[in-house]
This record gives sequence, C-alpha cells and structure tokens, in this order.
Amino acid sequence: MINRRALLTAGLTMMLGVSATFTAGCGEGTGSSGSPLLVGVDYPRSDTDFWNSYIRYVPRFADELGVELKTTNSQNDIANLISNAQTFMSQGVKGVVMAPQDTAAIAPTLAQLDAKKIPVVTIDTRPDSGNVFMVVRADNRAYGIKACQFLGTRLGGKGKVVMLQGGLDSINGRDRTEAFNECMRDKFPGITVFGEATDWKADVAAAKLQTRFASDPDIRGVYMQSSFALSGTLQILKQRGLQVPPTDPRHVFVVSNDGIPEELKNIGEGLIDATVSQPADLYARYGLEYVKAAIEGKTFQPGPTEHGSTIIQVRDGLLEDQLPAPLVTLDGAPVAGEPTLKFDGASLWGNAG
Repeated sequence: MINRRALLTAGLTMMLGVSATFTAGCGEGTGSSGSPLLVGVDYPRSDTDFWNSYIRYVPRFADELGVELKTTNSQNDIANLISNAQTFMSQGVKGVVMAPQDTAAIAPTLAQLDAKKIPVVTIDTRPDSGNVFMVVRADNRAYGIKACQFLGTRLGGKGKVVMLQGGLDSINGRDRTEAFNECMRDKFPGITVFGEATDWKADVAAAKLQTRFASDPDIRGVYMQSSFALSGTLQILKQRGLQVPPTDPRHVFVVSNDGIPEELKNIGEGLIDATVSQPADLYARYGLEYVKAAIEGKTFQPGPTEHGSTIIQVRDGLLEDQLPAPLVTLDGAPVAGEPTLKFDGASLWGNAG
C-alpha cells in the first residue's frame, strides 16, 4: 500500500513502483492553513449493489486520510453530474473525484475544472477527452476477455451466448463489448454472440434477455457486463426451468462483472458460474489518495505500483492506474491457462463484510 508518511515528506522522491516527485506538504490531510483538504466526490448512482458498496467505502477512507468530503449523487445522469460539478466549484473544493458514465459529454466540465486548477480523478471510467490527474479503474478489456474465455471453454467452443451490454456511451461498455466480441471471433468462432444493448438498465436487460430466449431457446451462455442484470437474469432462468447444475446439458453458464457479495453467494449456490471482481474498495481508496496527491502537487509516471497494479499512459498527459480485477469461480481453478480465485476467498472485497 502507499506509505502516507513518505507521501507527505517535503521534497522527498519516493518509489511507488514509479518515479514520483513530491512537493512540501503541510501535515496529514491538511491544506496550507492547517484545515482539512476539502474534496468533492460525486457518486455516479445508487441503484446497484456495486455502487452502494463504493459509497460506503468512500467516507471510511476519507476519515483515514483526513480528507473532508462534499458529496453528490448524479444518478446516472450527465446533466446532474455537470450541475454537481458547478456546486463543488462554488463550495471551494480543492479536488474532485467522479465516475462519469457518459465519458464523452463530461469534457466541457473537465475543462472548467482544469481552468480553475481543481484536479480531477475519475474512477471506474475514463473520459474520452479532457484533462484529469489520474484515472483509477481496472482493465475493462480484460473483463470481456475473461468472460469470453470462461464461456468459450465451458461451452467447448460451440453454441449461442447472450451479451447484456452496458452503455456504449461509456468507455467501460465499449471496452467490454469489443474485447468479448474480438475474443469470441478469434478464439471461439463456433459460438454465436447476441449483443443486447441495455444502457446499464436492469429492466431493459431483463426484457431483452426474455425476448432472446423466446427466439433462441437453446442459449447456453450469458455474459452480464455488470451485476445490474443479475436479478432479472436469475428470474428468467428460473422461470424457464434452466437453473440446473453444470453437469446438466440444459445448464446456462452465466458470468458477470462486479464481485458483489450476492454474486459470490450465487456462485457458491450454483446459480451463476463466475464473475470478475471489480475493486469497489480500491476505487474508493485510490480515488481519494490520488486526488489528495494532486492537491499536494505530487506527480506520477507509468510503471508498476506497490499496491499490485500498473500505471499506464493512455494518451499524452493521461495516466491510468489499472487495479487488479480477478476472475472468480466456484473452484478457483485456472481457465484457459489463466488463474482464478475461489468464490469464498478472504481477499475478495465482496467477502469482507
């Protein structure tokens, strides 16, 4: 983990797995006047278990870092996020953490914040353009590849699968979709993929999955790009009498993305087969640590970090800390030669309680 004492030592150059040059700090989590650093955090939504978990983690790490919070919730609406950013500016925040779901439309707001010298850290998503201090997310292309490899191997390279896509106005939805499709085309050409756009909406996902099963009852795999589709998918499988063990030829293999407690429980009960554990806890921790570092004038370079991730340069001037996001399965056995974690592993945030 990051050594906070070293982070706050004047003129010190520390290796965070990268070269990082720091300027003088004024005490743990404080500004030049000795008051706590005021940071604005916009929660992107509160209608999924994953984001509700993130919301619970943020104040815990803010307390640990001595950061004072101003929080808003944009409820998956870019207009709300733009308005919330204006509120933060009027409140005098020194930095902002946000997770824009529309990664193109946020550009003008990023320009406004940049003009006011208010550093921004985005978590989970990466803006299509605009200046941010750091992006904190996992490799979302790897999500799609891991889901493809899991379903492809379990189906023996043949059959039909449904991909319940997120929003394609989001870099996450595009990354997961493109990587899954490319992997299926290159590695498992005998599998037919039905892509269903859902805009991260549970009711849309359920309706489209129901329609797809009606026209293609021999579907044998479902890739949910997020746990938003979990409840509806399980309900449809139950209604169709398809909640049967993997040894039954009627079994529909389901892989999700998030790693929420309910998914881990469902894997243990045989209701779904795998998920990619997206680090809600680490998003909260490093979103705040990086915005604090930005306010204090610290800089980072591409390379491995001491917290098990890698900082990459996405484009000129934009860095992204790609946090680990392991595939989680029932037995923790390798899939397509790649390691997985067992669903009840203590290292998974979804099992932390």
